Amino acid sequence: MGFGRNKKVEEPPVEPVPWADVNEFVLGSVERPKTAKRVRSGFGPRAIRVPQGDMDMQVLAPCAYVATGESQSLPSEPGLTLYEDVEQQQLLCYLDAPQEVKGERHHVVRDAQGQAIGTLRRVPPKRPFKHTWRIDQPGRPEIVGRNKMASGSAKEVAGRAAGRFVTGVFDDLLNPGQGDQPGSRYRPLEWRSGDEVVITSLGSTKINICTDWIDRRLAFAFALVGDK
Repeated sequence: MGFGRNKKVEEPPVEPVPWADVNEFVLGSVERPKTAKRVRSGFGPRAIRVPQGDMDMQVLAPCAYVATGESQSLPSEPGLTLYEDVEQQQLLCYLDAPQEVKGERHHVVRDAQGQAIGTLRRVPPKRPFKHTWRIDQPGRPEIVGRNKMASGSAKEVAGRAAGRFVTGVFDDLLNPGQGDQPGSRYRPLEWRSGDEVVITSLGSTKINICTDWIDRRLAFAFALVGDK
């Protein structure tokens, strides 16, 4: 007899983590991803979630919860509002409804007191590239978010283009629908302030923060809006 072979392992509750120093996160409701040692995924409320623990028993701990719309006093749309607690008592931040300004789509991000902490700007595309992004954070240089292939200095872009010419053609043939190709679901973005990489992102599926000075709530805002 194989004692314990099918015994379910009881896991402790997934506790929230502080949001201010987060360096990697995803947006979603998966709390316990399926792994080699976990036969099925576990779910929780939709939230900004931070990977914790080793790969076999990894959890995605919430640090900010997306509003559900059950509260009658939301400052913005539920999908554009974040709370520090699942009970929606401690407002973290929210986005105003988008505004069109000189052809750009502006999303103003506000703190719990209603003060603007920054603006997310969607800039129309210039062929052959897709639209790009900007983040304006008061007191900081502009952050430019664009496809990783087109990001960086002219030398870096040229180097990537040369590498793509050698290897990328085969990748596109074997893996259609990736990057900027038609039908792609997510594209990798690199967000720079001057020569400094501030954020890297793959839709809302994985966002990495590479510097200490950016307000994390602005990165959360991009995840809520999505690269669309």
